[in-house]
Amino acid sequence: MSGRAAAMATEIGSQCLDLIPPWIDLEDTDKDTDKVSEERKPKEIFVINPAGAIYYYWLFVIATPVMYNWTMIITRASFEELQQEYLMTWFIIDFISDVIYLADMAFRARTGYLEQGLLIKDEQKLRDRYVQSFQFRLDVLSMIPTDIFYLFLGVNYPEIRLNKLFRINRMLEFFTHTETRTIYTNIFRISILVMYIVIIIHWNACLYYAFSKAIGFGTDTWVYPDISDPRYGQLLRRYSYSLYWSTMTLTTIGETPPPILDCEFFFVVVDFLVGVLIFATIVGNVGSMITNMNAARNEFQFRVDCLKQYMHVRKVSNELENRVVMLFDYLWNNNKSADERKVLRYLPDKLRAEIAIKVHLETLKKVRIFQDCEAGLLIELVLKLQPQVFSPGDYICKKGDIGREMYIIKDGKLAVVADDGVTQFVVLSDGSYFGEISILNIKGSKAGNRRTANIRSIGYSDLYCLSKDDLMEALTEYPEAMGMLEEKGRQILLKDGLIDLDPANLMPDTKDLEEKVNRMHGNLELLQMKLSHMMANYKTTQLNMKQRIVYMERITGEVEEEEEEEEEEERGKADEMKKEVGTEGEKEVEKKEEEQEEKEEGKEEGIEEEERKEDEEGEEGKEEEKEEERK
Repeated sequence: MSGRAAAMATEIGSQCLDLIPPWIDLEDTDKDTDKVSEERKPKEIFVINPAGAIYYYWLFVIATPVMYNWTMIITRASFEELQQEYLMTWFIIDFISDVIYLADMAFRARTGYLEQGLLIKDEQKLRDRYVQSFQFRLDVLSMIPTDIFYLFLGVNYPEIRLNKLFRINRMLEFFTHTETRTIYTNIFRISILVMYIVIIIHWNACLYYAFSKAIGFGTDTWVYPDISDPRYGQLLRRYSYSLYWSTMTLTTIGETPPPILDCEFFFVVVDFLVGVLIFATIVGNVGSMITNMNAARNEFQFRVDCLKQYMHVRKVSNELENRVVMLFDYLWNNNKSADERKVLRYLPDKLRAEIAIKVHLETLKKVRIFQDCEAGLLIELVLKLQPQVFSPGDYICKKGDIGREMYIIKDGKLAVVADDGVTQFVVLSDGSYFGEISILNIKGSKAGNRRTANIRSIGYSDLYCLSKDDLMEALTEYPEAMGMLEEKGRQILLKDGLIDLDPANLMPDTKDLEEKVNRMHGNLELLQMKLSHMMANYKTTQLNMKQRIVYMERITGEVEEEEEEEEEEERGKADEMKKEVGTEGEKEVEKKEEEQEEKEEGKEEGIEEEERKEDEEGEEGKEEEKEEERK
């Protein structure tokens, strides 16, 4: 049937093609459809990634004119001499800042954004998103050409450019990106807070000078002194005096002349309120930042103090106590006090694996037995490496010890020493490794899984440790690698003459059998626990079933009462039928009644049998429970 259907489909298709006029070119139609589909596709353009370096550098460019406008517009408006003496310079800088502002709007229109994790490159979407944003309105306000008012008011009114201050969010965005990029986060935050304090004091100083100019210089002791006095006539002295007054007022030190006029009182009150609110917030943030800077040190010192107290209570010798303290000093001074697992636990597994690969993979590849292993196994092993630090004179392993770990030297020097602990045979340095054969437990090894040398730390040594249990856990997912590692280890032992080729020695070790028996015993205990859990569930389900059966019996009793009422109604109807039909119909009615009675008796017998079976099953269940309890 399927072959016939296919043949019919091909015939119909060929007939349809024959019906198409010859002047229609199918290839042209395909090209037209492709063109239409291409036209419908969103037009992708070059966009700036908001997380990239180009975007960050541009933020630095746009933050520069924003900072210029926030500091110099109020200064030029308050100190007229500064505006008049450098008028052409200010015009050039203002023009450059306006050009950068305009370029920033075009830059924003080409800045992409993430949607479901993907960078949007559609030109229309980017433009619409920027135009509909609130920042677009602020950008338009900042680009209003207010410089045209110079023609009507004169060049001594730079305050007409105050609309340029609406771009402050770009400067704040630059600070945010810098904070995420720098490693000196707390220092940068404190620097930004200090900058905010300086800007607030600067603005208040300019407002004080302008307020004094409006009242009149030297009219009372509160305002700025008379500028006709040579001591107070210079521009630098005017600004420095105003800055001093602003600092003393906002910091609520108050060592300034008291106000005289009502307007002066209001000005000082506002200054005090601003100083109390703003500086209280800023100082509180600075205090919390300094506390955070010392949080790691305080936590580390707390651990050291706990250890000191413990050793004092346990009456540990002074020599050992000094070694412990020196070890902690070494860890802190070399930035090794942090636990790698605690630091990386907030990262996803994928990123954690990538960091571990970058840090440890090349070191692990230097080990001979792991050189040809597949990448997946190496990644598993890299995640299981544990850093360890040894003090001068500490033994990493001793001859005859059971080898349960292998070590890779990250930093430091180790010495292979004789039994006396003084004579040195070999010195191991960075990148060396040892103990890789003992964790494999190769059959026929003359040393078994025991250490064959004494290894001692010369100074402070940083090592990476890989335990046997972690290796075996990783090899469960890579069973083929286990045979390859054993073969490599056997070749190394054969090359060094440390393997016994006697077949009797290649038999499984009794210790391995004991380990297997112990594992089986553990599995049996686990199975027993699961069975006991299943029996408990069975008992609970059995009790629930009994409760349901009792409930069903109650329901069936109510149903029987309803059936009896229906029987009485049917009998009444039958009596009426007897009266109407007479003697001839009485026999038929009696037969019908007998049949109904037989049916009812059969139903009752069935119900009794079901109840009897349920009682028997309940008794059997009780007997089984008693037997289980006896067991």
